[in-house]
Amino acid sequence: MTEEILARVEGGVGRLTLNRPKALHALNRPMCLAMTEALLAWRGDDAVKSVLIDHAGERGFCAGGDIRMIAESGAGDGSEARAFFDAEYKLNALLFDYPKPVTAIADGIVMGGGVGISEPADVRIATERTTYAMPETGIGLFPDVGGGWFLPRLEGEVGTWIALTGARLKAADTVALGIHTHFLPGDAIEAFRSILKTDPAYPIDIADNLAADPGEGTVEPHLETIDRVFAHDAMEAIVAALKAEGTEWADKQLSILRTKSPQSLKVTLRQLRMGRGLESFAENMAMEYALGGRVVQTHDFQEGVRAVILDKDNTPNWKPARLEEVTDAELNRLFAPLPDGEAWRPID
Repeated sequence: MTEEILARVEGGVGRLTLNRPKALHALNRPMCLAMTEALLAWRGDDAVKSVLIDHAGERGFCAGGDIRMIAESGAGDGSEARAFFDAEYKLNALLFDYPKPVTAIADGIVMGGGVGISEPADVRIATERTTYAMPETGIGLFPDVGGGWFLPRLEGEVGTWIALTGARLKAADTVALGIHTHFLPGDAIEAFRSILKTDPAYPIDIADNLAADPGEGTVEPHLETIDRVFAHDAMEAIVAALKAEGTEWADKQLSILRTKSPQSLKVTLRQLRMGRGLESFAENMAMEYALGGRVVQTHDFQEGVRAVILDKDNTPNWKPARLEEVTDAELNRLFAPLPDGEAWRPID
């Protein structure tokens, strides 16, 4: 059996290479545990100066988590899904607080779980092949893996727009918005890896020297509208504000939002507003763990996975079907903290 994570030390660099190309390197629990084990071993190893996360093959960095497994577990008692979230979130938090520089080469598709293992990195490299998205509202989920922390901390309300619509962004926009720190052309990636072996402690300097101009993005002309329209704390108000805009761009956002799970839209908006006010990444992950364990057992997640991933008919039957029917009582149930014995905690 092929190893799904290639962990080794090369020239003072701890290398973690995702190696599940047929599944677009989608994360499963063994992959998360393998990365965590390596990171813990390297944390106190003076021979390891920095960490590099990348992927094998040409098909993209990481398309997310193992959604089929999560849905199958959620259809039952949800224990396997919770075990996956626990391992994945511990990995995210370990990377977030890691004492050595971490570089992620976010080349190709970077979605969901791929964002979770790249966004905590100090150096986040995009290429001309990068496509970034948090598309979870389209399958009845929410942008977890730290989305409640990272997205509200982007400038203005662009993170709210990204989370609710699942917007797909290329490197020109991700770098301009601060999602990624550098743009490197694909043919400069091997040079980055080679130089890093000779100077492993300072990946940011190497990235600075190799960085190029990604070109003009597409989001900047809409930032003022995004900041105004998506500043509301209720989905109904955001929809009303988009309707009032009356522009082609606003109408397009409305049509996108109409395809999303109403429950997920309300869950995501609350998640981001709560995350913005939390004081630590670990607090955010504890919130997302409690929320995720419940959401995967809801009708909308099961139906979203059926429609988008299993049957691929892209016609989910959301319940409730309208934003106004998603009650505060249901949101409060989904967001309730777990008892101490069940609550998520980071690795010491």
